[in-house]
Order: sequence, then structure tokens, then C-alpha cells
Amino acid sequence: MCATNKSTDWKELNSPLLLAPAGKDYLWGGKRLAKEYGKEIPIEPLAETWECSTHPDGLSMVVSGAYKGKTLAEALKEQPQWIGSHPKAGAGLPVLIKFIDAKEDLSIQVHPNDEYALKHEGQLGKTEMWYVLEAEPHASLIYGFSHNMKKEQLLESLEQGTLFKHLQQVQVQKDDVFMIWPGTVHAIGGGVLLAEIQECSNVTYRLYDYDRTDKSGEKRRLHVNQAVQVLNMQEQPLARRQMRVMRYRPGSASEILCRCEYFQVDRVLVTGAYQCLVEKTSFQVFLILEGSLKVGELSVKKGDCIFLPAGCGNVSVCGRGQLLKICC
Repeated sequence: MCATNKSTDWKELNSPLLLAPAGKDYLWGGKRLAKEYGKEIPIEPLAETWECSTHPDGLSMVVSGAYKGKTLAEALKEQPQWIGSHPKAGAGLPVLIKFIDAKEDLSIQVHPNDEYALKHEGQLGKTEMWYVLEAEPHASLIYGFSHNMKKEQLLESLEQGTLFKHLQQVQVQKDDVFMIWPGTVHAIGGGVLLAEIQECSNVTYRLYDYDRTDKSGEKRRLHVNQAVQVLNMQEQPLARRQMRVMRYRPGSASEILCRCEYFQVDRVLVTGAYQCLVEKTSFQVFLILEGSLKVGELSVKKGDCIFLPAGCGNVSVCGRGQLLKICC
């Protein structure tokens, strides 16, 4: 539990919060989040679960503590200091954390940067990180163009159905990490299950969607005009697996998966006990990937998500399992 000399009431109010996600039934989704991650959400397919989200398109709920039954957004409105004093936390919770189950290929798409998105969409742009949890044999993703492109060439390829010959396809495997910067054309391929950490945004511009139709028989909307304004049309460096350094301590080990101006993500392996200091500068979020753990007084399992208020102090994690730790 959070270690502090302050009153018991303060401890209880600032203890870690267990969250329940919002679900999304996008047509490319599967069943693995329900079967393997315990997501009891009555929609099918279950493509995404928004585990830690204050975005109005998918609000996480608090299911423990003093704010049980309220949305995380409502709790943070009453306790804004829980977000922290980091500059990126000034306008509310700066991250959105998801599980994504791609049974089929996602659309070929791109996200804008903050400047464009704020001007044209009234919300932040989208920098995101993918951590691959499972990948079927030969599963892949699209990451950038394989050579320099021009707008006319791109539009011609969309009209003629030859876009794929210009895209860089990357085979993936469990434990891979990818940073998807604004402007990068990308798509998750079928057979990939991953965790996504991103800016708190829901702006996506689709270039191509395989002429698929939704439940009502309608083709999903494309956003070609917006996409060509934000696309990085230069050849992208091949997405390679970066060297990572695991740091070992008695009872745990950890490594930094990514660090950017919007968030930092660490992977933590708990083999006994792990101590985490949550300072006033930033909240932290634990996304449980494997095992059974006790976080403070909360008993959690694979698939659970826990919000740790900024400034709650030392939090103990006991048991055996694996988690992602996210902060800003």
C-alpha cells in the first residue's frame, strides 16, 4: 500500500484504483480479449478495450476505492492533483492505454500531429507505441513507405488499388516494440494482439480499408484528403528491434521500452516483490500482462489495469507476473 505518515483517510483516498475498460466492436476484431484477458464486455467482435481512458469516446470506470462507480474522468475532475505536475499533464490525463486484438487487418491509416489535430479536430494528435503480446506465425504490420512518394503517385495508387507495393511490411513477433510517430502510414496486421500506449486522442485518417462494409452494409469512411495533408511521404527507416537493457533487482527486473515527450513505458517482471515510488510529478498506470499480483491492497490478474495517483508514495507489488508501467 502507499507508504505515508499522513492520515488513514488520505491513504485510502490516494490508494491505487482498479479500472474497468470501455470496449469497441470494430469489424476487424476477435475474441481473444474476452477469452484470454477476462474482458466481460457483451459485444462481438471485441476489437479494443480502452483500459485507462478519459477520452469521451470511451471512458474507463473506477471499480475500487472511494470513487467506485464513477468514470476515471469524473474522479480526476475532483482530484486533479492525481494527474501530477508534469507539463504534459496540464490539460488532463495525457495518455490513453488499450488492448487491441486484430483478428483481421486494420485499415491503412495515419494520425496527425498535435498542431494539425488541435486546429482541425479540436483534440490532440496521436503519437503511439505498440508492444506486441502475441503474434501468429507470419503476422506482420505496415510501417511507413518503402521509398519516397509524391502526392500524385499516392492518389494514383489508391485509385488503381496498388498502394501495397509502396508500403513497408514488417513481420512481428511477441515482445516487439514499435513507435508510431504522427505522419507515419501504418496498419496492424491480422493475427496480432498488442498493448497500445498513445496520446489521449481518437483522430485517425483512413487511406484504404479493403472495401469492407460494416454491420449496416456501409463502407467505412475514408479520409484521403486529410491524410495526404499529414502524411510523411519520405521513405521510412526499417523498423528494427532495438537493443534493450534489463535491470535486475531482488524480486524483480525491469526495462525501458520507450521514452518520448508524451510518455514513458517500462516492462516489469515481478518474481517476488517490486517497489515503485509514485512521485507528485506524474501518475502511473500498471497494465497487467501475465500472472497474479497484489498491488498495494488490490489483488489483480492478467488483463487488469490500475491507476496510481500522483504523489501516493511507495507502492508494493507482490507475486509473480509481468506488467507495463506507464507514466508521463
